[in-house]
Amino acid sequence: MKKYNMLTDSAGKSLFFFALPMILGNLFQQFYSTVDSIIVGQFVGEEALAAVGASYSLTTVFIMIAIGGGIGASVITSQYLGAALYQRMKTSVNTALLSFLAVSVLLGGIGLIFSRSILISLNTPDNILEDAILYLKIYFAGLPFLFMYNILSSIFNALGNSKTPLYLLIFSSLLNIVMDLALVGGFGLGVAGAAAATVFAQGLSAVISFCLLLRTLKHYDKQEGEKALFDVQMLGNMVKVAIPSMVQQSIVSIGMLLVQSVVNGFGSSVLAGYTAGMRIESICVVPMIASGNAVSTFTAQNLGAGQIERVKKGYLAAVKMVAAFAVIICLALTLFHESIIRSFLEAGSEAAAFETGNSYLTFIAFFFVFLGLKAITDGVLRGAGDVVVFTLANLINLGIRVVAAFTLAPLIGVQGVWFAVPMGWASNYLISLIRYLSGKWSRKKLIKAEQ
Repeated sequence: MKKYNMLTDSAGKSLFFFALPMILGNLFQQFYSTVDSIIVGQFVGEEALAAVGASYSLTTVFIMIAIGGGIGASVITSQYLGAALYQRMKTSVNTALLSFLAVSVLLGGIGLIFSRSILISLNTPDNILEDAILYLKIYFAGLPFLFMYNILSSIFNALGNSKTPLYLLIFSSLLNIVMDLALVGGFGLGVAGAAAATVFAQGLSAVISFCLLLRTLKHYDKQEGEKALFDVQMLGNMVKVAIPSMVQQSIVSIGMLLVQSVVNGFGSSVLAGYTAGMRIESICVVPMIASGNAVSTFTAQNLGAGQIERVKKGYLAAVKMVAAFAVIICLALTLFHESIIRSFLEAGSEAAAFETGNSYLTFIAFFFVFLGLKAITDGVLRGAGDVVVFTLANLINLGIRVVAAFTLAPLIGVQGVWFAVPMGWASNYLISLIRYLSGKWSRKKLIKAEQ
């Protein structure tokens, strides 16, 4: 596959072919998470699937925090790359890795201590509570490896290399599946085996990724002066983008986590069906989120090079891209939702589980276009470092989802949770679009003061 330059080649082609490995890589990441659920559901049963589902919303929040942090680092790194300031670019990489390693250790420790309290506060059903706690404890023990893998992937993307994360994800996905079958299917370790397989597969990928990054950084031209190991001012600029990016990346997951307590109240059978539906949704959002992340890198590099009009061309190309993805997703879910849900649940599962999963997928299938438009518009603002409106839009998204779910579910049942999702996505998109159309984002280049 030809490597397209995001500063000089066709905006549409360079965006698509940069986003494509990110999409494939994220699909593989979601794929082996989905395999966890399928293997647990088929080999252990409905309650074990519900336990993994009760843990999934929380673990996804932490991974999205990692991805958001990586995007904060990647925006600064991309702008230095676009401006050809390679030593400063290397310093930004060092600063990001050291900072987020410390954050991951802290978050992992907090997760280990408070796993039980968090799950109880989310109204996790008693019959699955202990399995859910076990899954979380293993997951949090390996969080630094999972966290750093996602940070390293973001740095590779910032350097315009989205293929290396793809190759590593293919490797870790296949390894995860083999270990799932061995630990869960062969040795009968249940949810503990599923968690251990995920931690080991991504941990090994993190180590390999770090070694490859060190080799990649040696290829850039040397400039006068040595790169610093850590830069406080640079960290401050990263944080300005990272915190809103963490909010944006984790907004779906945080909404899932808060809404989880509503779904939990309907019992473990409904939760099992909802878990199956959410696993499929997590796959469907991949091309949308990856397109937004690609637009973020595209924007950062081109603003670093002073090419504002090229950013606008890239945005229009991204609109067409996510619209096409939305049509494909809608058709696939509408035609095959029953077969998809059936693959997660054993034949003897309660009817409520099948009904819940099918109901969710047939409803949400028509609304992914709002998520795609939101993601790419947020991507422009994030890549430019224009974070205030971007943060506000995502917080409003979260607020609408939570309030609507808690208000509607008591009135119309668990289906009330479904309606809350597109309401949040659409509101977020409209707010970010107004900011994009104002053009103020184009004057927010973060490295200007340091050049």
